[in-house]
Amino acid sequence: MSDLMNTQEVAAYLRIKERKIYDLVRQAAIPCTRVGGKWLFPKAQIDQWLKLAEPSAAERHAPAATAAPRVIAGSHDPFLEWCVSTSGCGLALLTGGSLDGLERLAGGQAAACGIHILSPDGGGYNVPAIRSELGDLDVVAIEWAWREQGLVLASGNPLGLSRIEDLATKGPRIAARPPASGARVLMDHLLESAGIGWSDLAVAEHPARSELEVGLAILDGRADTGVAVRAVARQLRLDFVPLHRERYDLVMRRRDYFEPEMQALLAFARTEEAIAKSRDLLGYDISTFGKVWYNAP
Repeated sequence: MSDLMNTQEVAAYLRIKERKIYDLVRQAAIPCTRVGGKWLFPKAQIDQWLKLAEPSAAERHAPAATAAPRVIAGSHDPFLEWCVSTSGCGLALLTGGSLDGLERLAGGQAAACGIHILSPDGGGYNVPAIRSELGDLDVVAIEWAWREQGLVLASGNPLGLSRIEDLATKGPRIAARPPASGARVLMDHLLESAGIGWSDLAVAEHPARSELEVGLAILDGRADTGVAVRAVARQLRLDFVPLHRERYDLVMRRRDYFEPEMQALLAFARTEEAIAKSRDLLGYDISTFGKVWYNAP
C-alpha cells in the first residue's frame, strides 16, 4: 500500500465508509493533508492515530451506540401510516423519500426507514441501495408489502392517459417526485425504457414530497398526473393506471428490530384488522409480510 492513501483507500483500510472519512476531516480528527485539491492520508500517521489511546481513535469517532429516535423515516406509505397511527406503537413517521431515509438511518436520526428503490440493472428492489448506503452497519430489511405503482389521474381520466408514453404525447402536467424518492427512481427507469427524457414533459412547478402530495396536487388541479401507489388514488377517489409492482421494505438496525415499539408495530400488522385495511386500501399484497430480504454480515 502507498505511503499516502486517498479517501477511498483510507476508508477501505479503516473499514468505514468514505462519508465517515469526510466527517473526520471536517472535524480535524484524522491525520491528513490537502494536495492539488485532494485529501491524502499518510499511512504511518494513520497507524499511529489508531494506537493513540484507549478507547482507540477509531472507536472514539465511530457512530454512537445510543438508541436512535423512535422514528421511521423514508418513503411515505399509506398502509404503514395507518398501522403506526392505529397500533399505538409509539413510533413516529418522518417521510422524506427512500434515499433520505437511508441517510437518516445511517446518521442515527431514525430507528428505521421505509424504502422502495428499484435497481434498474437487475430489476430487484432495495438490497443494492442498502449495501451501497449502509454496507458497514448491522441492518436488516424486512418486507412490509408489495404495492402497485402507477399514474394517479383526475376522476374520469379526462386526458385519456393509459401508458407512460402518453406523458410525452398528450402533455399532461406532472407532479414529479424529488430525486431522493423511490418513486422518482422508478419513473426515471420507466421514462428511460420508453425513450422519453424529462425535457419532453410538462412538469409542475413544485415537486411532491410524498405519495399523498401527488394525489392532492391532482385533486387541487395543480397537476394532471403523477406516479404514486394505488392506495393514494383509492383514498382520494382518483383514477389509477397501473405501471409497476414494487416491494416496500422496512430497514433497521438489528438491535432496533427487538425494541418494544417496533415489535408492537410488526405484531399489529399481522392482525386481522390490519389485513382487512390493506385490502380496503387496494393495491397491496402482504402475503409475504415479514420476510427478511437482507441481514448484514
